[in-house]
Amino acid sequence: MNTLIWFVILYWVISVGIGIYAARYVRNSNDFAVAGRSLPMSVVTATVFATWFGSEAVLGIPATFVEEGFRGVIADPFGSGMCLMLVGILFAKRLYRMNLMTISDYYRNRFGRAVEILVTLCIVVSYLGWVAAQIKALGLVFNVVSGGAISMNAGMIIGAASVLIYTLMGGMWSVAITDFLQMIIIVIGILYISWEVSGMVGGAHVIISHAAAAGKLNILPKAELRDILWFLAAWFTLMFGSMPQQDVFQRIASSRSEKIARNASILGGGLYVLFALVPMFLCYSATLIDPAMVDELIGKDAQLILPTMIMAKMPVFAQIMFFGALLSAIKSCASATLLAPSVTFSENVIKEMLPGMSDRQSLFTMRVVVLVFAAVVTGFAMSTDSNIFQMVENAYKVTLVAAFVPLIFGFYWKRANSRGALTSMILGLITWIGMELLNPEGLIPPQLLGLGMALIGMVAGSLLYRPAQDKITDSGQTA
Repeated sequence: MNTLIWFVILYWVISVGIGIYAARYVRNSNDFAVAGRSLPMSVVTATVFATWFGSEAVLGIPATFVEEGFRGVIADPFGSGMCLMLVGILFAKRLYRMNLMTISDYYRNRFGRAVEILVTLCIVVSYLGWVAAQIKALGLVFNVVSGGAISMNAGMIIGAASVLIYTLMGGMWSVAITDFLQMIIIVIGILYISWEVSGMVGGAHVIISHAAAAGKLNILPKAELRDILWFLAAWFTLMFGSMPQQDVFQRIASSRSEKIARNASILGGGLYVLFALVPMFLCYSATLIDPAMVDELIGKDAQLILPTMIMAKMPVFAQIMFFGALLSAIKSCASATLLAPSVTFSENVIKEMLPGMSDRQSLFTMRVVVLVFAAVVTGFAMSTDSNIFQMVENAYKVTLVAAFVPLIFGFYWKRANSRGALTSMILGLITWIGMELLNPEGLIPPQLLGLGMALIGMVAGSLLYRPAQDKITDSGQTA
């Protein structure tokens, strides 16, 4: 145990140091927000992958898979991976040409200030759950590797503070460089653990065959209307709800060219889905290695199955590799999701309210907002009882019902206009919130009803109010 703790501390100090070193590249707000639009293919791909491969990929998704199989994880990784690939195919090149600082800038240029503000607020709110999930996972890791000496809450504070340090100083530069290194550690770590686990049970085919026999590999829902609708809602929530997000846009905008922006998004999404399968494989292997432990933890907290198995059944070197990969996954995701909403709120709310800000003042404002947002999400993480997977999945419902329809229609329907966008957002939000309060477990999922009303609002609002011209151009301006 002592050896593991010291290796974790050493790794933590080195990785934070690298993030701080990367801050030397930040000279202005553009460097802080989008790394000066200068990142190469390898780094952009790594940061796309590492941003999404967070605590839910190592702890939340595998735990849900053990309980529900592929049907339970259709949202993530399958929906989120498809999101990244679709963004690369549908939006990356055109968004890159617009030379914007945030995704909310697109909504302002296409639909006006009111839509920009509403979208920005929805984006910021959506990140609360995602960032809090990473902070919660950091607390869990520190609690496990310390044998309970560090409480969950203390671990959250330590983890949040250390990630905050380099994110606050280096912004997107620190996030990108640490993501590149952490992707390497993630891949090596989980592949090594897979090799160890396969040897313990007689080969990977034994685990896969057992999962298939148990029905865990069935991905399609039952042929019942309610199951189909809830399956589609979960899939759509991350596949479509993740598209209008600042962290996705930042990776596009940070690229050296539009070709890199497209290809890195597609490749990063594919790699995410591929490697997200590995922790599922590892977690399910526990049902063969220690079924009694699995039965006990499913009744308490299934997220502890994988780390508990590693601590109880693996040699120290394997423990070091696992927790190194896990910390890398959490840190990369936490820093990215901490930065994204802070930059958006600074640029699209505060800066617009205080015109005439210098670039130096803008950079300072971004850093202050990062600090405040970190404090808020840490408090939220410490106060909620939701598990990691639920927190991530729920985070995207608000952007699904409020921001997705204006994004897709703004690009691909020339008659979409500001009145249609506002109607879409308001109807989507009211319907979703109302159903969450009145009938959250009904036949039709609340977010699916919200998405449907958002579509109706966009079409009806745009057709009933038709300005002379309201069409997006590749420069990012309405013409």
